[in-house]
Amino acid sequence: MENFEISKLPSIVKGKKMPEVKDYNFNRTAGDFFDTFGEKRKKLGLFISKRKFIILIFVLVFAWCIIFFRIFYLQIIKGDDYKFIADGNRIRVKRIEPRRGIIYDTNFKPLLRNSAKFSLQVMPIDLPGDQEELLELEKKIQEKLNGEKINPSPNSKLGGGINLSDYISDDILENFQPRIVKESLEYEQAMNLMVLAQDLQGISVVIGRKREYPYQDYLSHVLGYMGGISEEEYKNLKKDGYYLDDKMGQSGLEAFYESILRGEFGKKKIEVNSLGKEIKELAREDSLEGRNLVLSIDVDLQIKTTDLLLSTLKRYNLKKGSVVALDPKDGSILALVSLPTFDNNMFSEKLSEETYQSIVQDPSRPMFFRAVLGEYPPGSTFKIIMAAAGLEEGIINESTSFLSTGGIWVGQWFFPDWKSGGHGLTNIKKALANSVNTFFYNIGGGYKEFLGLGLEKINFYAKQFGIGEKSGIDLLSEGSGFLPTKEWKNEVKNEPWYIGDTYHLSIGQGDILVTPIQVAMFTSVIANWGILYEPRLLEGFVEDKNVYYIQPVIKNKDFISEDNISIIRSGLRESVISGSARYLSTLPVTSAGKTGTAQFGSRDQTHAWFTGYAPNDNPEIVLTILIEEGGEGSSVAVPLARDILLWYFRDREHISEN
Repeated sequence: MENFEISKLPSIVKGKKMPEVKDYNFNRTAGDFFDTFGEKRKKLGLFISKRKFIILIFVLVFAWCIIFFRIFYLQIIKGDDYKFIADGNRIRVKRIEPRRGIIYDTNFKPLLRNSAKFSLQVMPIDLPGDQEELLELEKKIQEKLNGEKINPSPNSKLGGGINLSDYISDDILENFQPRIVKESLEYEQAMNLMVLAQDLQGISVVIGRKREYPYQDYLSHVLGYMGGISEEEYKNLKKDGYYLDDKMGQSGLEAFYESILRGEFGKKKIEVNSLGKEIKELAREDSLEGRNLVLSIDVDLQIKTTDLLLSTLKRYNLKKGSVVALDPKDGSILALVSLPTFDNNMFSEKLSEETYQSIVQDPSRPMFFRAVLGEYPPGSTFKIIMAAAGLEEGIINESTSFLSTGGIWVGQWFFPDWKSGGHGLTNIKKALANSVNTFFYNIGGGYKEFLGLGLEKINFYAKQFGIGEKSGIDLLSEGSGFLPTKEWKNEVKNEPWYIGDTYHLSIGQGDILVTPIQVAMFTSVIANWGILYEPRLLEGFVEDKNVYYIQPVIKNKDFISEDNISIIRSGLRESVISGSARYLSTLPVTSAGKTGTAQFGSRDQTHAWFTGYAPNDNPEIVLTILIEEGGEGSSVAVPLARDILLWYFRDREHISEN
């Protein structure tokens, strides 16, 4: 290439001034140019070390991993949830409440009913997000509820203001569950709120069902009540199809047969507008109604027994007592009464704190189901078991007699009969009829040369009759009673077991405890000639208009011979003819029974017991009565038994004929 003279180059190129060029060699080749660039590239490489380059690559890979896993989490793991939320802006799944099963008595009289109710409902996801708008909505709702403007308190619930924020959950999915703000609206309130809800987002008035108990004074303990579920309960129950604002059985048969009575919720898919209001129904799956139950309870007997027990308690200025009536042929419960009682309708609504505290702090404990939960010393009713044990072990027979002179002495300790001077020569029948303590001291702990059963044998037979364990009645809670042992006394009281403890146990005193239902059970063993049935309230259930009856459950049998039962039955019959239960001799049917007077506490107070059956030859009913702090069983419990049995065998038939 020829050399150019720089002086000949134009100083202006395309309007720009050419910079001054000095000593530039235009004869350099392209190779020389690239060699120069390579040298600069080497110099550039000195600024990024190998270590920094690795870190840069690691950062880029880590960033891509985060992005990948975030996409995986959103699309795969949480994809269904976010799809549900997205669809929830336009499409909702609304639950359809099933009809809860009805409970009938043995004569198919309904014992409760489902009635319609209006409730104010909110859908948290549709509530205003702005706090000012939320407060304004609360004010409008409160105006319709109370007829006046009330400034809502941020922390109150229906006590002067409604705090809608309480219904908004941190869990976004739970915000798609409707929540009940106020139940059982008055008709006028419901209509006003329906009009208001048309133009406001997040609120609606729904028609639901409320459980009503027309026999609240008679069957509250048996039927129980419905109540809301707590947030903790919801965590465990949501897998079974429960919702945050669901109600479920909390006590009694409502709780025990919850899964049968509840039914299954249905659902419908709906399209909603921007306010969350239904536009149209897209699909539907109907609910499945709960099953109807038939009880063995005779509600007429339940009512009469309750009224008679209440009258007896008032007569003696008492408050607490219980009655168990059952069919000895299969263990089915005919009546189960516990006083005082409570109104289970109160729990159909949200109870105020004041009302709730007044119930739980009542010293008479009205919600305590004494017939199955109460544990008491059995007193002389336990002598039925002692007689069976002594006969079965062969240490006594029908002819065995002991002389009762008013009690027995063991060293410096005296164990008395209830009758001063004693009962004279006494065999097993007389001992049962007149409740002679001396006889049972002998067969329980022995005396002088006579060897008694001893603690272990007494407890063995008591267990055979169902003492010391739950009866198995179809209720969630019941007492098991208590049988003391040598080991228990040594551990708890730090004392050895004395012969006096065995004597006390032999007459149903000391540390032994039983429930009224257990006493009725062991009485039924004598009434039905030797079978211990599991007591039950459920007789059957209704399906497709047919009644399916359940079979009785045998807990124990063949542990007492019929010959020995016959001897005991003779003694219990003699109790009515000439003994402590002779007030029953005026009944239109034959009967048999055993009285009891059980000491408790340290003030020499006594509970009054009676347990027996009628008719004597072919028993239809076993009746067990406990009057707490009632004194003598023969003077307090027996007259009540007579009144109940008189109505059952005479007056009830007269009523039915009319």
